[in-house]
Parts: sequence; C-alpha cells; structure tokens
Amino acid sequence: MSESPRSPIPAAAPFWLSVALVPLMALAAWRGGAWWLIVPAYAWYLTTALDGVLGLNPDNPDPDTDPEQLFWHRAVTLIWFPLQAATLACCLWLAGHGTHLSGWELLGLFFAQGVMSGSVGIVYAHELLHQKSRAERWLGDLLLASVLYSHFRTEHLLVHHSWVSTPRDAVSARYNEGFYRFFGRVLTDGPASAWRAETRFLARAGRGPLDRRNPFWRYGALQAGMLVAALALGGWAGLGLFLFQAFIAVWQLELTNYVEHYGLSRKHLGDGRYEPVRPRHSWNAGHTATNWLLINLQRHSDHHTRPDRRFPLLQTYSEDEAPQLPMGYPAMTMLAMIPPLWRRRMNPRVRAWRRRFYPEIADWRDYNRGTLPLPRNAL
Repeated sequence: MSESPRSPIPAAAPFWLSVALVPLMALAAWRGGAWWLIVPAYAWYLTTALDGVLGLNPDNPDPDTDPEQLFWHRAVTLIWFPLQAATLACCLWLAGHGTHLSGWELLGLFFAQGVMSGSVGIVYAHELLHQKSRAERWLGDLLLASVLYSHFRTEHLLVHHSWVSTPRDAVSARYNEGFYRFFGRVLTDGPASAWRAETRFLARAGRGPLDRRNPFWRYGALQAGMLVAALALGGWAGLGLFLFQAFIAVWQLELTNYVEHYGLSRKHLGDGRYEPVRPRHSWNAGHTATNWLLINLQRHSDHHTRPDRRFPLLQTYSEDEAPQLPMGYPAMTMLAMIPPLWRRRMNPRVRAWRRRFYPEIADWRDYNRGTLPLPRNAL
C-alpha cells in the first residue's frame, strides 16, 4: 500500500505568516527607536487590512482528511516554541548586556515580544494542548510557562470546554461586562478555578490535592525555570521585562477570550442543569487573513464541537447556526479596549441573538449578572 502524500507546502504556506514575526523582532532589536511598532503593526493592523482585501473564506475542508496530509500545517506549531524561546532569549541578553538600546527602547521591544507571545505563542499552545501527543502537549506547556500562565491548560481543558457560557466558566464574558472588569475578574478567578478543578478531579480518584499527579507541580517547576532563565540571561532588568512581556501576552489572550463568547449564554433548564453547548454559543469570524495568523481560531464554534480537530480541518458555520462578528478577532479586540464603543457595536447583536434563539426567555437579568446556579457535577 502506498503512503499518503504529505500536504504540499503551498497549501499550508498562508498559516506560516506568523514566522515573519521572528525577523521583524530581530529588526526591532537591531534598529531600536520606534521599530518595535512594526510587530503589532504586522500582527494586528496588516492582517486586518488584508481581511478587507481578501474578504471571507466560507470553504470547509474535508474533516476526514488523512493526518499525513497535514504535515506542513502541524509543522508551524511544532517549531514555534524554539523560535519564540530563541527570540525571547536574545531580547533578555540585550536587556542585561546590550548597550545600544535605551530603557524606553527595551520596554518597546519587550512589548513587541509580548505581542509575539500572545498573538501567536498562546494560540499555538492552545492548539497543541488539545492534541493527544505527549510531545505536543509538552510544547504547549512550555509556551504557557514562558508567559507564566500555565494554569490556562487546566482551566481551558477541564472547565472552559465543559462549562462555557455558564456561570462556572470564568472566561465567558457576561452581557454588558466591560473588558477591564472582565480582565480583573479572570486574573483572580482563573487560577483559583483551575486549582479547584484539578483538586476535585484528583479527589474523584481518591487522591489528595498535593498528589504528584497534580499538574500544578509541573506548572510551578516550568514557570520557576523560566524566571531563573530570565534572571540569568538579563539580570534584574531582564526579569522585570520578562514579567512585562508575559503580562502583554496574557492581556491579549484574555482580550480574545472576552470576544469569543461575549453575552452568549446557555439556557438554564433548572436545578443547575444547562443545555448542551451548541454552535450558537461562540462568536465566529470567517475573515481570511486573520484566520491564517490565528490558525483558524475564529472558526470557534467547530472547535467547541470537536476540540481535538486539528486547525486546518475546522469547519465554518452559516449565520443561521452560529453568530458571526463584523470583523476579525484582532480588530474586535481593539474595539473591546474601548468599552462604550464595544457595547454600541456588540450589545445590539447579542440582543438580536437572544431574540432569535431564545424568544421564550423574557428575563435575562440572572444571566447578565452571572447569578444562575452553578452547573451540577461541575469540577
């Protein structure tokens, strides 16, 4: 029997847009000044501009495609941690030993590093953590540790995917909740929620919270290793700048989380029971260029339907089945940073969504406040 051919490089090439960030970071480090702005300009504004030119991509790939044909698609996620780690290490060395960049230039450079770590690194970590391969999951863990957000693995896999759009999920943004209130809530509730989920999961197997199987031991060790490496490479200045880039990356992640499910609630059926998650419970965007950069993250409804489906095979839904955003995620996250403009643009869409899918619900106040009962049997 002949082997299945690997995917031709051109089929996967658009998803390698992210790799251009590496030479752009090198250019910013070499030239200094305001050259760091080229990184967010590329990741946020150029892709959004390309969306305006290329439009929407409604095509659905064959979900039964042979995995061998996805080799070059997978490859970009597999090489990303070494690329990001090398870039970060060079920036840290410059912080501790370089002389041609001022303090403000270093701050800009590490802002750009945070954009790279958040716009691409965490997105790729998310893809890797959903796979069955231990090596891929380890790469995902390393990417999350590099931004000190390792608990995201637990919170995402054990809580978010089971209880999205219910009060149990910290990262399901409520209707009329501004991003800054959401961000503060998630930064405190997220780690606590992840710890609670893991300890309850262990308890069901008769194990205590400090059991060696608790992944928080691994999370702590990996994050401590990253902090030690930052201090060794860049000194105290490098450590501070490492923390800064981690914050920028997390800020971008939570902006995306805010957009993905804003105001979309699963119907409460009584006694802590909720309807199953459906395509209608995620905001989607079919914009071509931003889906290249974000490896189809914007086909979010299908991701929740089949969490282990690799990104090249994610399906898109019609507006009859799943709500669609007017712009790609990068543009929508920029809008989210200005809450009055966000509410003006999105609240009418949420209200229309509610009338369309849940005309029988007259009182949404408990949904808006997050005061409905927690789901039964939730971790």
